[in-house]
Order: sequence, then C-alpha cells, then structure tokens
Amino acid sequence: MSAFRALQRSKFLVELIKPSHYDDEGYVIQWRRGFIPSNSLCSLYGLVLDAAQRRILGDHVDIRISVRDETNSIIRIKRIIRRFRRNFNRGLVCLVGVQTNQFPRALDIARELRAAGIQVAIGGFHVSGCIAMLPALTPELTEALGLGITLFAGEAEGHLDELLRASNEGKLQPIYNYMAELPRLEDQPVVFLPRPYIRRYVGRMGCFDAGRGCPFSCSFCTIINVQGRKSRFRTADDVEKLMRANLREGARSILLTDDNFARNKNWESIFDRLIELRATGSLRVNFTLQADMLSHKIQNFISKAAQAGCDQVYIGLESINPESLKGASKGQNRITEYRRMLQAWRAIGAIVYGGYILGFPEDTPESVTRDIGIIQRELPIDLLHFFMLTPLPGSKDHRDLFEKGAWLEPDLNRYDTEHPAALHQRMTAQQWEYIYRQVWQLYYSWEHIETLLRRAVATGSSTRALTLAIFQYSASPKFERVHPLQSGLLRRKVRSQRRNLFPQENPVLFYPRRIQELLTTNLLALIFYYKLQMLRRRVEREARLKPYSDIAINPVRDSDDEKLDLYEQTEAARRAVGWSKWHARQAQKLKPQTEAIA
Repeated sequence: MSAFRALQRSKFLVELIKPSHYDDEGYVIQWRRGFIPSNSLCSLYGLVLDAAQRRILGDHVDIRISVRDETNSIIRIKRIIRRFRRNFNRGLVCLVGVQTNQFPRALDIARELRAAGIQVAIGGFHVSGCIAMLPALTPELTEALGLGITLFAGEAEGHLDELLRASNEGKLQPIYNYMAELPRLEDQPVVFLPRPYIRRYVGRMGCFDAGRGCPFSCSFCTIINVQGRKSRFRTADDVEKLMRANLREGARSILLTDDNFARNKNWESIFDRLIELRATGSLRVNFTLQADMLSHKIQNFISKAAQAGCDQVYIGLESINPESLKGASKGQNRITEYRRMLQAWRAIGAIVYGGYILGFPEDTPESVTRDIGIIQRELPIDLLHFFMLTPLPGSKDHRDLFEKGAWLEPDLNRYDTEHPAALHQRMTAQQWEYIYRQVWQLYYSWEHIETLLRRAVATGSSTRALTLAIFQYSASPKFERVHPLQSGLLRRKVRSQRRNLFPQENPVLFYPRRIQELLTTNLLALIFYYKLQMLRRRVEREARLKPYSDIAINPVRDSDDEKLDLYEQTEAARRAVGWSKWHARQAQKLKPQTEAIA
C-alpha cells in the first residue's frame, strides 16, 4: 500500500526569484558573491517552506522550492522551463521583492516563462506602491496583466496559502490586493535562506525584519505607504528564533532590515534577550541595524544595542540643510543633534553608515560640494553612500508629480537613485548626474579616508572592519560604476542576458573585451585595496606615537555652536540653531517645576 501511495504523489514546483536590474549597457548587474541579502527573498522562502511542511496542497502533493537571488546567481531561464515541462508546468514562479528599477528585468524574465505556459506572479514594492498610491494601473502593470502575469500587492504572511492553492488548481486571479490587510508579525514562520544560498553573500550575512512600518512621514519614502504608518513588531521570542535559524544555516552576521529599529516598541526586550544569550554563550552574533537621528535620546538604547551585539548602524542623514529636511517632511532630523547622536554611536565602537540624498530643491553642484566638505570636517560619520532624490512609485513625491502631470522618467530601470528620474529646479540632468558621480570621489578622497581611520583608532572602532567597508563603498562606484548596496565581488556579465533595447554582442567581440574588463578592473581594485591596507597600518603605527583628535570627535559643547560651519551654512541652519537654544532655555526654566512635581 505504501508503494502505491508513493506512486500517487505529485510535485508542485515553486521557483522564488529576486530579480536584479540592468546597467547602463543593458547587462544584468550580478556578482560571484553579493553584499546585501534580500529580506523579501528570505521571508518568502520561510513562508513557502512552512506551507510545504503543513502540506497545504494535500498529503499527496510535495512542494519543491528553488530560490535564487539574481544579484549573485545567473538565472537560467531555459533550465527553469525544462524543469517545469518535466512536471507538466505544474508550479509557480514568484518574482519577489521587485523594486521599481527591477521591474523591467522582472517583466523580461516573466515574458519568457509565460511564453512557455508557466504561471508567474510578481510582488514587491513597485506593484504594492503603485496600487496603494495611484488611481489606476500603470502601463507596465497593465502589460504584465496582458501577459497573464499575476500581480500581488501587500505582504504574503497569512495570504500565501491562497495564492499557492489557486495556482495548484490553475485558477490564479489577475490581482491579489492585500494592502488593507497587513499581517501581524508575532509567531510567523522563520525568515532565512538555506546554507548554500547564504554562502553566496560576502561574509555569509543573514537578514530578517523585527518590525515593519514607520511612524514618520518622509515624502520620498515608500515604506510608510506600502508597510504602513502603524508599525508592527516581532517579539523577543520571535527574534531569538530567527537568529538561531540563520546561525544554523551558517550566517556569521545579521542585518536587521527594519526601516527604523529605534521605533520598535519591543527593542528593549529584544536587546535584553540577546544580551542574556550572549552572556550564557548560547548565541553570540553581531548585527547591523537602522535607527533614526534621535535614537541617542532613547534611554539605554545605544548602550544596550552594543551589549546585544550591534557593531554597525545605518542612519538616514539625508541632508544637513534644514530647509531640505523640512521640505521632505523629515522634521525628526535636527542638525543640532547630529554630532551628539553620531558621537553616541561611536562611543560604543560601532561603525556608523549614513545615507545622503542629492537633489533637494535647494541643491546645486556648489552647495553639494560645500556640504560634503562640512560633513568631512565636522560630523563623526564613517561611511556615506549617496542617492539621487527619486520619486519612487509608492511615495508621496511620486504621487504629487503624477497628479500634476509633471515629467517623470519613462524608463523604470533608471529609478535606481543613480539617475535623474524627474526634473530639478536648479540643475540640468547632466549637472545632477555629474555631481552625483563626483561626490563619491569627494568624500572618499585619500585625505578623508586617512581621517576616517585616525578617528577609528582614537575612538576604539575596528580599523580592519572600517577598511573593508571603505573598500566596498568607494571601490564599487569607482571601478564598476555601481552603487555599493547593489555591489558584490567579481562582476558577471552574461552575453545572452542583455536587455532587448540593446543588440546582442558578437561573441568574437564580447569575450575578449570582457576578459580585458575583468583583468583591468580587478587589478585596479586589488591595487586600491593594497593601498588601503598600507594606509591603515601606517595610521595605526602613528597613533601609538601621537593621539589624534579633531572637531568631529571632540565632545559636543553648546558654546561651540556658533563656530561650526554646519550651523552657519544657510539661513535655515542659523534658524535651527536659534530654535534649539530657545527650547534649551525653556527646558531649563521648567526644570525646577518638573523636579518639584516629581
């Protein structure tokens, strides 16, 4: 009887693909090893695995899962088609976590699969953002529906079973819209990738989110309109379970992908649990988190983060111009708190990353150059990565421009924050793109790299870890013209996977040119890496002879405010300092009354 039952078993294939996007020459951006894992891919893998273990398609159906991140894997579409054909096309290909700049690539993959009769669903921020914020479907979403592709808007927790069952029965709906049904995160399936896939990331980094949503209202942000303004959180038990699952698969560090972990209401219980586990030796892993500019004002947040294992933190600096921050509804960023906050993180030895946006209405090439110089001299931030202000579908900025009928870049592949996607009031597209390319060289000059290393020695940060990070952040745009967050080790280019807007190159021309590119690029990168290491060793030797200090890492004193260019650069900056001092005086006046009440 058991042999007869085995013969009756069938397979349902689930192919999870996180697409990359095309570079300026039309080639897919992919690497031998990637730097940043995809939380969407990890989440979907965990959810499908859970559905398979619960046998949601029946006891006689085995769900077989394959998972690929195109940033570190070549997607062999013909192999996928052959595998599905052997299974009579029974299964589903899910293109997951698709961002706007990745949608053209996702559509190209889906087009081939649909031509072979394979069921395809596309989800992610682009689909969700468009459906959430626009009155009608955009042309590319309409095209996808015309190809028979299913669109999935919202989060998959609690909704994936329905999608898989409908696919198994051949009854997929054109659109699944769960934007109004955002799930709770407690007791959800584990978020991880299996060991062979974690190995495809440099440093074997795992990732998961401990919360979703954000209470702030930044106009350029898609998080608040896709994941909601009302935040949802995992518990300390959930986080421990997720940490252990990732470590079992060989992860050596963890990226917490929460847009702002400092606003996670469970942050303290999570940190306390990790501190306890580290003390007992049962779970020791370092992690990176994202926090806002006022995280240092949360009592014990930074000190407990350090005890829990946080050794790197990402901060959305965005701008040092209060007028730009106000215009983007990012009032939580107060330039008068920048130095205190950054020094608080440095005090625990963390490497501090920051994001900086170019293209606010007040920006010009001259003002950007000036601001970068101020940051280098006066703010103790380690690494900056730069973005062009981009009206991403799903953001208020995009909806406002769309409703006004303003020009928006028609090629979605260019919505990668590295190309102008809208018109700027004070810069031409050429000026904007030029200064974007220049700021990487301005910030990561040899002079400033040396300053960063000297500060690291002076404040107790790891110079080895910082040197590796500097290499990633400066070498990627320098040698590969790719943003560090899309980067990796050893660039791949597949001749046959060029965007259809470009001609496919003759192999006689392509392969010699490609070999020359690889040799030249990687040789220059190795020389650059060697020079960085030599500089690090020299800085460490000199630090033993003479302690280093500068204005950025000197303790903050209120009397220093007038002397900083940060506070004198614009009229808006001077007003911000004035308001800060006024609030400080008011707080001082109220202090005796508050203490008496207490």
